[in-house]
Amino acid sequence: MRELLDTNASAIAAEFVRARTKSGSPAMGMVMTLVIVVDEDASQEALQAARKASREHPARVLGVILGDARGKPAVNAQVGIGDNWTGETAMIRLSGEVVRHPESVVLPLLLPDSPVAIWWPADSPADPAADPLGRLAQRRITDAAAATKSKTRAMSTQCASYTKGNTDLAWTRITPWRALLAAALDQQPLKVRRASVTAERISPSADLLQAWLSDRLKVPVDRKNSAGPGITEAVLETREGPIRISRKDGRLATFSSPDRPDRPVALRRRELPDLLAEELRRLDEDDVYQATAKRLLKLHSKA
Repeated sequence: MRELLDTNASAIAAEFVRARTKSGSPAMGMVMTLVIVVDEDASQEALQAARKASREHPARVLGVILGDARGKPAVNAQVGIGDNWTGETAMIRLSGEVVRHPESVVLPLLLPDSPVAIWWPADSPADPAADPLGRLAQRRITDAAAATKSKTRAMSTQCASYTKGNTDLAWTRITPWRALLAAALDQQPLKVRRASVTAERISPSADLLQAWLSDRLKVPVDRKNSAGPGITEAVLETREGPIRISRKDGRLATFSSPDRPDRPVALRRRELPDLLAEELRRLDEDDVYQATAKRLLKLHSKA
């Protein structure tokens, strides 16, 4: 990667062209722009996750580190292609007045006529769609589980500001749980009278699973605490007996249902690149997440 000091968007764009030409790939099959807003300490982990996700979604990846807004404005960048990337990458460090207007640097670097996704790996804006960079994107990805500030309220904050294009990796984490529970009722269409979700005390994913079950089944859903890791159990109570998915070790679950033998089910806790890749597969509206977000706010208002 080539380092550009005291640079600007034009010079970064020119470096992309130079690097492609030098590598003999003047045109690359990139399908989107992924903007990552991250702090310095977490930047390498975030880029590694984006690198693995880019194998499925070739992209121009723009890492943006917002520094101190005081002092002289400065834009420094590291730009390159290759090195196990299927697209292009630039790590852009902003300081001074330009920190308040990061879109002025990022906007000229977006790939034309292709979707834009933005990801906040840790702390995210209270209203991502109103954020200067968030306004550039069709898909805005947050992660309430990684929040370092107001962790207990992070998921509620994102649900309260939900708008089309917003999603959270806490929702992505429960995709396998939702699939298993839905399949269980397809195989045994029993009437559910009550349900429960058991997980660590602070678990945005468990809160969303509770809200999803409440919204879809229209029954009371209890939220219980455990030592984890993550979600450890989901139970659907029926007149014939419970349908239970129990996962104690974060890898293998036991599936139990009335009048059928217990069976093991692979249900490992997924890594960050897998979660990110899943969210980048769909850039359209997620009506189910929208309904779940509304229900979570109602549940919290009653608590």
